[in-house]
Amino acid sequence: SPSDLGGAKALAGDAGLDEDAAKLWGQQLHTLLEHLPNLPEQEWADAASSLLQGLTDNVRHELLSEAKTVLKAPALAHIFAPDTLAEVSVSGTVFGHRTRGIIDRLVVTPDRILAVDFKTNRTVPNDPTECPEGILRQLGCYANMLEQIYPKRHIETAVLWTRRPVLMSMPHDLVTAALLRSPRLDVSRDGS
Repeated sequence: SPSDLGGAKALAGDAGLDEDAAKLWGQQLHTLLEHLPNLPEQEWADAASSLLQGLTDNVRHELLSEAKTVLKAPALAHIFAPDTLAEVSVSGTVFGHRTRGIIDRLVVTPDRILAVDFKTNRTVPNDPTECPEGILRQLGCYANMLEQIYPKRHIETAVLWTRRPVLMSMPHDLVTAALLRSPRLDVSRDGS
């Protein structure tokens, strides 16, 4: 799995929720960002109540507030446009290893593919070179698989940091180099 290639997923000193709570928060926010764009804004609160059952009103409100901030950001409108794809399953052979993953949002145009991964980290890096290694490896893996699926299109990856919210484009060389550093892939054996 692209998300299981090793490396840190958060910046050092990231003060936030413990790991299990952070994963749960991320899953719940992903659920909102997957489903709410398909609904009129006036239905978002009811949808959140239905999608996030078993949570306190305060937690549900915080999650909905973060999702609204993302979905209403004008600079991110193209990520959630009706012709974009949500929760896209992809697979490919990455350095001899069969790999499957799910891309949070995929923007497909005739000449370009943009894979966007949502990250709910409390601490957001200032630029791509500060991005945690595990996230870079994951994006490198997505780029590798998408190049196999769309060989004639320009492949781009980006992280949507939900906390700010900001879309951070990731240089192809940066994510590819991180993928090559993954100890989970025996790159040298394949001569790559």
